[in-house]
Amino acid sequence: MPRVSNAVPRKKRHKKILKLARGYWGARSRLYRTAKNAVERGWLYSYRDRRQKKRNFRRLWIARINAAARLNGSTYREFIANMKSKNILLNRKVLADLAVNYPAAFTEVVKTATNK
Repeated sequence: MPRVSNAVPRKKRHKKILKLARGYWGARSRLYRTAKNAVERGWLYSYRDRRQKKRNFRRLWIARINAAARLNGSTYREFIANMKSKNILLNRKVLADLAVNYPAAFTEVVKTATNK
């Protein structure tokens, strides 16, 4: 019975990994074993960071809303509580955009939320 070499599938597998490792520094882009480690670690980081990106943006939006709310004589906590009690349904992304790009509109939102 003839011996099976597995040369073609192995070459295909190696080429696939080395293509994914393009742009990596040094042996990470040239040698299969180190490239495979680097690519798999990159997949782990990208999986993790797709989730962390959502958290980081929320933190950024909250910081921007807090800064703008303090300029208008309130705090983030009070402002969000007032928004909920007045049933104003604007999410943090929109509020942060208003705070940065349209401060006058954000001031009006704060006034509407804090009016008794």
